[in-house]
Amino acid sequence: MNNQDYSDKPHEAAAGVPRHVAIIMDGNGRWAKQRGLARIRGHQEGAQSVIAAVKACQKIGIEYLTLYAFSVENWCRPREEIEGLMALLKTFLKREEKMLHEQQIRLRVIGRIEDLPAALQKELRRVCGKTAGYDKGHLTVALSYGGRDELVAATRKIAGKVLAGELAVEEIDQNTISDNLYAPELPDPDLMIRTSGELRISNFLLWELSYSELYFTKTLWPDFREKDLQEAVADYARRRRRFGDIE
Repeated sequence: MNNQDYSDKPHEAAAGVPRHVAIIMDGNGRWAKQRGLARIRGHQEGAQSVIAAVKACQKIGIEYLTLYAFSVENWCRPREEIEGLMALLKTFLKREEKMLHEQQIRLRVIGRIEDLPAALQKELRRVCGKTAGYDKGHLTVALSYGGRDELVAATRKIAGKVLAGELAVEEIDQNTISDNLYAPELPDPDLMIRTSGELRISNFLLWELSYSELYFTKTLWPDFREKDLQEAVADYARRRRRFGDIE
């Protein structure tokens, strides 16, 4: 059980430092196009920004990092690009697994994992299993993910419990929804960052972002580095989170 108390304000790691940061990693294709390169080159450079973000979170003291890597809508992209992305993900896992172990970072994956190629599913499950005991940092990657799909899946699980007599309809509350999401053990994000200048959340963590602070930057994801994360956190630290309260 999540046992989240919605009467309390979300916990933060330290004054001015968000405990959980979620990032929509946008702009890989535009970065490549600006340089006359194939789109996959943008994704390859974006992988370096992932490493930079993970290390920066460790340095700043951000406990949870969730990255929107591939949405359910992204399956409509050209097959060549999708195949390149899936291969890149598998290579990235093998190459960076050592870093996860050294930093004792737990890897989680949320989304419709069954949509992914079998070999990639196997590698993801292996690395997630190997890092399951770590608690120095938490990296969650959203793959074949959609916020609406997550809520549909949660609704089906709850309906199943009601039909099985395990849950009464009148017992359903906000905690019930949270407890049936893809990763109910994760705290809601304090800060959501989107790169590339787009001003929307694109079906990302629709339930979890209810009270998150939103930060948008024109920086394309392949150019996003520690200083960019520091700037987002500094902006976050200047805000006053009221959660419905008055000034």
